[in-house]
Parts: sequence; C-alpha cells; structure tokens
Amino acid sequence: MSELEVNSAQNRAVKLELQYLPCLEYFTCILQHEQVLIDIEERYVKQTFRNRCSVLTTNKIDVLTVPVKGYEAASPTKDILIDYNQEWIRRHLGCLKAAYGKSPFYEFYASELIDTYGKKPKFLVDLNYELLTICLRLVGIKKEIRYILSGEREDDNGVFNAISLINNKKTQNAFNYYSPVAYYQTFGNGFVGNLSIIDLIFNMGPEAKSVLLRSCESR
Repeated sequence: MSELEVNSAQNRAVKLELQYLPCLEYFTCILQHEQVLIDIEERYVKQTFRNRCSVLTTNKIDVLTVPVKGYEAASPTKDILIDYNQEWIRRHLGCLKAAYGKSPFYEFYASELIDTYGKKPKFLVDLNYELLTICLRLVGIKKEIRYILSGEREDDNGVFNAISLINNKKTQNAFNYYSPVAYYQTFGNGFVGNLSIIDLIFNMGPEAKSVLLRSCESR
C-alpha cells in the first residue's frame, strides 16, 4: 500500500482546493472520504485546474479557461477575481453545446449550469463552488463539504492534505484516486479518461455515479 493509500485509509477527511468543473479524479477522491474541506485561503496557482477544465469535442480535447484579473504573488484563492472584460462565457457555453449538445443528457442538465454563468459571480471561488454543488447533486454524491481557512488548526488532525495533488501537470494515467473506466462518449474513436465531470454527466446521466464508484474500485 502506498503512502497516499495509507493516509487515505487513516483519515476520514480530505482537504482540497476548489477547481473549475473538476475532473473525474476530483470526484473519486471525494467519494473515498467522509468529509471534504475546501481550503479557500490556499495559495492560488495559475495554469491549473483551479480555473480550467478539459472537455472532448469533435476531434480533440479542448481546455476551457476562466480568465482572472491580475493578482499579487501568493494571493489566496478566495481573493481571485474573474475577468469579465473577456467574452469567455460565450466561448465556454458554445464549446459545451458543440461538444455535448447531442449527448443523451445535455438537455436535462444544461439549463441549470447556464443559469449559474448568467449570475456572473465576482470571485472565482464562488463560481467554482456553485458549479461543484450542482455537479455533486446531479451525480448523487452526498458528502459533508465545507469551506475552511488555511489557519484553522482544528482541521489539522485526521485530515489528509491533497491540495494540488489532483492536477494537470502530471503525465497521463499518473492518478492517485482514479483508474479510468470507459463509458459512452459522444466523440472520438478511443475513450478519453479524467475529463471534466461535465463529460460524464452529459453522457451518462443517472449512471454517472456508478462509473465513478467503479473508477475507485478498480484502483
């Protein structure tokens, strides 16, 4: 058993950063812990899943990025502002419709997500948290999830710190919490794993959770 597996077995809770429409590994990590602590005071790291996600389009993997306003080095994630001077919402929603408009469950789930973008949250954490909340409900994952600040000592014991552990910098298939389990995807000849949870939700609907559970069990 690896050090990570030992830590996961011993700790009921895990500490994570907020991510934008997170990848499947983020959700399999949540499934493997009883409590999830979202640290909104952790240091913001650019070019990570904090403000980007990957979706599968007609012939490629497309990366969607939420632009943010300038910030000082080592700024906490909770202070990061979304830049609405760029027309990124139209780009993201257009890409999602092009990628998943013909998927089996797009018409059932898309409107709630679209409404969230229409609210134009000021802070990145607010956008990410609302989207995460919606996706958890659509998948059927019920966990104790709450915001924390990095300095909360009461959370130190019995909590595995997985901040930045689920990232887009590592090589493909180098996962800590996830083992790819193929499911129906609208495009492509070969299965692509660990895309945004949106790929799984739009393609599999009510079966999304069972795919995630099997992705945990096959590790």
